Amino acid sequence: MSNNSTDKQASLLKKWLIPFAAVLSLVIVIAWMAGSFSQKIEPGLEATSAQDLTGAITVDVEQVLKTEPVPASITARQTTVISSRVLARITEIFVNAGDQISQQQPLIMLENDDFQAQVQQARAQINALEARLVETRSDLERSIELRSTGVLSQSDLDHVRANHDSLVAELEAAGQVLEQAETLLGYTRILSPIDGLVVDRFAEPGDTVSPGVQILSLYNPTTLRVEAQVRETLALGLEQGQSLQVEIPSLGQTLTAVIEERVPAADTGSRSFLIKAWLEENPSLQPGMYARLMIPSSTEEQLLVPADRVAEIGQMRLIWVVSQNGQAQRRFVRTGTEREDGRVQITSGLTAEDRIMPIPDDPIVL
Repeated sequence: MSNNSTDKQASLLKKWLIPFAAVLSLVIVIAWMAGSFSQKIEPGLEATSAQDLTGAITVDVEQVLKTEPVPASITARQTTVISSRVLARITEIFVNAGDQISQQQPLIMLENDDFQAQVQQARAQINALEARLVETRSDLERSIELRSTGVLSQSDLDHVRANHDSLVAELEAAGQVLEQAETLLGYTRILSPIDGLVVDRFAEPGDTVSPGVQILSLYNPTTLRVEAQVRETLALGLEQGQSLQVEIPSLGQTLTAVIEERVPAADTGSRSFLIKAWLEENPSLQPGMYARLMIPSSTEEQLLVPADRVAEIGQMRLIWVVSQNGQAQRRFVRTGTEREDGRVQITSGLTAEDRIMPIPDDPIVL
């Protein structure tokens, strides 16, 4: 009996001891996490040591002109479409797209057998008229002499003079026919009217071309400009001779353009004015390229600080400013573009009244 009673007591003690130990362990863990076993810090402000603020500088504030990008295109002020002035077959084209050409350089040769025949015929007609005119002039001189002696009547003299004058008129008309024939013959040899570049060719040797049908397209690369449709609220503030910035995204370049012309009539559909601005010669530019014309729209205030006073820790930008209690205070800021003069724009995190401290030796600890 005593053994059974002892076993029951041990079993009962074991049954309650395990849950009690688990609860006690849980209480200890919660107390540790709450800081019951660590040293407590009394509430209140801790006195800080005075810092050297001799290196503090003020924030630079500048009024910067704000611009609005307007889609634009590169065009050539001097463009030429080469076409034939006569109906003829092309025998030869001396240039290809992309070729550099000079003024009066031969470009195209047309078939000219018919035109040469017309020139020869006109010259033969002139030769015949000149021979007849020599004879008629001699007859006129003899008739005048005979009339002075009374042998020839006045009517006969008038008849000879009329024949002479008629031949003179025919010779003059034949000369004009020859000039016209030579002009038409000259049209079969097409020369370049400008110094420039061949953009494209639209016909090939063997093709028959009519007057006005384009054969080649040329432009002068030294006369490039940018054209943009600018909304009227911005366009009315632009003046001839004003300089504007032009961005060429495909080249990654920013150029300067000078306004040549503002078309004095707005487009009724878009309520915009066509602006044409001259560009300096640039071998990288070609007509049809996309550009952005930067139009002044307003002014904005920019905050600028020296770039060496902005710390970069990962993707964060930090600046140390002088707080109201005279201590260096770390502040997160957002930066813009860095300028050539070594200053960087602060877009948020600072005010114009702040004073900036140098970056401390250990920026992470401060």
